[in-house]
This record gives sequence, C-alpha cells and structure tokens, in this order.
Amino acid sequence: MVNYSFSRELRLLTPEDFKPVFKNAVPAVSPYLTLLARKNTLDHPRIGMAIPKKHIKRAVGRNRIRRIVREQFRHQQHQLPAIDIVVIAKAGIADLSNQEINKILDKLWRKLVQRCNG
Repeated sequence: MVNYSFSRELRLLTPEDFKPVFKNAVPAVSPYLTLLARKNTLDHPRIGMAIPKKHIKRAVGRNRIRRIVREQFRHQQHQLPAIDIVVIAKAGIADLSNQEINKILDKLWRKLVQRCNG
C-alpha cells in the first residue's frame, strides 16, 4: 500500500535546504504561484514554501495556502521525481477558491515533472 504521509523528511526546513533550490532552479510559473525545483540526491521529493506577508496579510490566509499545497504534495509525492521544490505565492492567490488553487497546482506539478525528467 502506498504511504501518503507528510513526514519531516519530505520538507525543506533550513535555509541550507532552500539555498540550492533558489540558486539553480527549474521554474514552473503561473500568475498566482511559482514552483522552483532542483534535483536532489535523495530518493524522494521534498517541499518548502515561501508565502510572503506582503501578498497575503493575514496568517489565516497564508496557512490556508500552506494546507492546500501540503495536501496536494502529499497526494502527488509518488508521481514526482527526486526533487526539492519551493512554492512561492504571489499577489492575488488569497482571492482564489480552493478548487482553483488545486487546479493551478495540478498543472504546475505536471510542468515540473516534464521539465525535471526531460
């Protein structure tokens, strides 16, 4: 059976984890989200998020975006190659519904898989 957990090992936690991704990344961009990815040496993908207060003022909104991204990643992790991903939220994302954000993320995951495998 496939494990859909979201354990600590699947997260980018420290600045040292984030730096290589920002330095040399493969982007997947939409008007509301940017996903940056870089191959890692592990056998599984990892994710980190940058949800700036500048674009989403209230913590409730930032946490909502984090929850949606985390849940999507949890379900997609077995289709993703061994990459480190940083999700960056842009202005206007707080105005979208959960379904719209999920649709955008689906499209961006597919873009990343194509670009990282191709």
